[in-house]
Amino acid sequence: MKASLLYRIAAGILVLFFLGHTFGFRQTNPPFGVDAVVAAMQSVHFDLQGSSRTYWDLYSGLGFSSSAYLLFFAVLAWQLGGLPAATLASMRVITWAFAVCFAAVTIVCVRYMFIIPAGFCAATTVCLAAAARRSGVPARPET
Repeated sequence: MKASLLYRIAAGILVLFFLGHTFGFRQTNPPFGVDAVVAAMQSVHFDLQGSSRTYWDLYSGLGFSSSAYLLFFAVLAWQLGGLPAATLASMRVITWAFAVCFAAVTIVCVRYMFIIPAGFCAATTVCLAAAARRSGVPARPET
């Protein structure tokens, strides 16, 4: 499989991850029994460097920031998928850094999150690592 296709697959996975995260990270499920915690996060205000904030504000801000990163990573993967093989071969540090970054995120998701984000991260990592591996070899000319 070509690196370009692997980057495009990674971009698709990342868009789905972005959508799921953006619309789901602030949802709660009553059987989890976290309503009291969420209510406390939303109701206790404190001064943070001159702004009145709650822990819910901080949680939401971090969640929406994560969504923005996911969307950026999707765009980056899509753009890498459109580059010629020779260009990708000259960008080994970037392609491998992208894959290693997602490997680290996968570890964090496995340790601190749950199966769905861990699965999205793992699938993205596999695509990015395979694409980075293939990006190091310039394509053979057609004969």
